[in-house]
Amino acid sequence: MTDSRFPKTLIVIPALNEAEVIARVVQNVRRSAPWADVLVINDGSSDETGQKAENEGAIVLHMPHRVGIGAGVQTAFMFAERYGYDLVIRNDGDGQHEAADIQWLIQVLQNDEADVVIGSRYIENRGYSSSVARRAGSALLASIISAIIGQRITDPTSGYNGFNRRAILLCAKLYPHDYPEPEAIVVLRRAGLRLKEIPVTMQPRLGGRSSITTLRSFFYMFKVILAIFIDLLRRAPVADM
Repeated sequence: MTDSRFPKTLIVIPALNEAEVIARVVQNVRRSAPWADVLVINDGSSDETGQKAENEGAIVLHMPHRVGIGAGVQTAFMFAERYGYDLVIRNDGDGQHEAADIQWLIQVLQNDEADVVIGSRYIENRGYSSSVARRAGSALLASIISAIIGQRITDPTSGYNGFNRRAILLCAKLYPHDYPEPEAIVVLRRAGLRLKEIPVTMQPRLGGRSSITTLRSFFYMFKVILAIFIDLLRRAPVADM
């Protein structure tokens, strides 16, 4: 379904073994953005994630094996570039992202307030809770990234993001694979893209289990900070105008 009020929009949902919840996630997204196309990146799932997404009318790209979220999302950007989408909204496949907030991400992009909009759990208190260790790690990472890019960032690991055409073209060519969310903030800002955070609501997972435990979160933060500093040694990318 098309709607002349909105640019050509692709909602990207990366998913790995989310058969328990993917149908509800696609339904919620389609209900909130009926004019948009929905693309599920089925990242080598061993369950029926891909089939259930297709049953709900989503376009599904079946990765031949597990490639990781960074490579999967870059594949989605390549798809968006090839088929001429003006906007990409990334929405995770575990049901944590409130689909009703898609309209606010799109509004920022439509108003040309930013090239990339990040949905933050922490700008406003909307009831989101996490462990003390994960919150402390996120705050440390946010402070480091904010200092590097010269702009305050509160939620550097948020996967609820929106991208305009300029950002799509850059991400199709160059998108971090190891730690995509925090690394991408630095890469995109160094390329001259405008970033903006807005408050969003995030819910508990509808099903499944997060791959990042409390112990792993410490290793994650250490490795992502190291990866960011390595990125800074590379030549800054240049975004197309």
